[in-house]
Amino acid sequence: MLKPEILNKLRAVVGNSHVLSEPEDMIVYSNDATILSAKPEAVVQPANRDEVAEVVRLAARYNIPVTCRGAATCLSGGTIPLKGGIVLELTRLNQILNIDKVNKIAVVQPGVITFDLITAAGNVGLLYPPDPSSMKESTLGGNVAECAGGPKGVKYGITRDFVLGMEAVLSDGSIIQTGNAVDGDMCGPDWTMLLTGSEGTMAVITSITLRLVPLPAVKKTMMAIYDRLEDAAKTVSVTMAAGIIPTTLELMDNLSIVSVEKYLKIGLPVKAGGLLLIEVDGVLSTVEENARRVSEICKQCGATEVKIAQTPQEAEDLWRARRSINPAFGQVAPCKFAEDATVPRSLVPVLVEKIMSIQEKYDVPIFNMGHAGDGNMHPTIMFDKRNKEQMARAEQALDEVHIVTLELGGTLSGEHGIGCAKAPYLRAETGATGYKIGREIKQAVDPLGILNPGKMFFYEGKLH
Repeated sequence: MLKPEILNKLRAVVGNSHVLSEPEDMIVYSNDATILSAKPEAVVQPANRDEVAEVVRLAARYNIPVTCRGAATCLSGGTIPLKGGIVLELTRLNQILNIDKVNKIAVVQPGVITFDLITAAGNVGLLYPPDPSSMKESTLGGNVAECAGGPKGVKYGITRDFVLGMEAVLSDGSIIQTGNAVDGDMCGPDWTMLLTGSEGTMAVITSITLRLVPLPAVKKTMMAIYDRLEDAAKTVSVTMAAGIIPTTLELMDNLSIVSVEKYLKIGLPVKAGGLLLIEVDGVLSTVEENARRVSEICKQCGATEVKIAQTPQEAEDLWRARRSINPAFGQVAPCKFAEDATVPRSLVPVLVEKIMSIQEKYDVPIFNMGHAGDGNMHPTIMFDKRNKEQMARAEQALDEVHIVTLELGGTLSGEHGIGCAKAPYLRAETGATGYKIGREIKQAVDPLGILNPGKMFFYEGKLH
């Protein structure tokens, strides 16, 4: 626990009610969406940039670790305060500061819920495309820190493709402005991209300038049903090779289909080996033509049926099924390793088959699904941590998923981040030299090492 004098100084900055230090509060703030946990010594809830900066200055003065937290939907242990210290909860910084319809930009604080920006942009005919499954809970600060993706990543790209600039507090409490509202570029290195995906290890984000795009005029949502998951996966690479860029191309295996149907009861095809949820958008003539071509490709690759949503409600039901996979996990087991193994699109069928083999080899349920259109798969390994033998098999399966992903020329993280959960494998992806440079950059920006310590390049466990 922090000394009373430090707690009093923190209260003087943010107010008595926004510094938490009771044991029960420390338990609440000890975890994220993983099974990992570590208790902080205090939780501080600033209301603005200046309060953030003053809290960080105090932390630097007393050499106290600072771990940022938004909605804690993180799936890599990024918000776990491994070294105790302060959890800096940024959800009070929750304002959409500006939406500029002419220049198609938004300026937001880090505590804004992703879906709130999507809704606000839509109200003026604009679209913020990154749409992680947690979009109704996750914050934009967390999305930028982890470089989140989502189903629309196939056509539009992921979070980093929409970050033009940001304001952030460095580890000594100084404030930096990066990028601009024009094209995100600035003289010298691209500092905005350095901080995007840095998982709170280099700075505390206090505002973000984001690019918006015009809302598409028309969209069509389809569901292609397959007897074999392998055929659904093959459809992905064949579609992309045909020069068609769908808005979304989501893969679900039988375990995902059955679990979601038990959870929602909306009439999903529970006997299917796999299915694809596909959306195309744009102008009417292009959408009609692309929908026709995609439907033909699905059937050529083995789809037994292709259903096109006839109403907005039917389309929403299909996407509700995809977004409900996460809460449906509990139908299978209480614990999970939710991964985001990402490989070149052409190798999605190979990754899918290897995951099926890993599931059989280690006898653990694995949800074989994800954003297949941009190669960002989400193999999710299910287990009960109270069953030590089963958990050991799940850990072996997890290890092999990471190794296979790298062997296929992929990356450990398409959107969930590295945190501490994937940190043991980071050197295997970056190589020894890349890993060394990663450490040196962190040390240059945060010489005291107080920002989110023990994560990414500063993991203290065994490295692969």
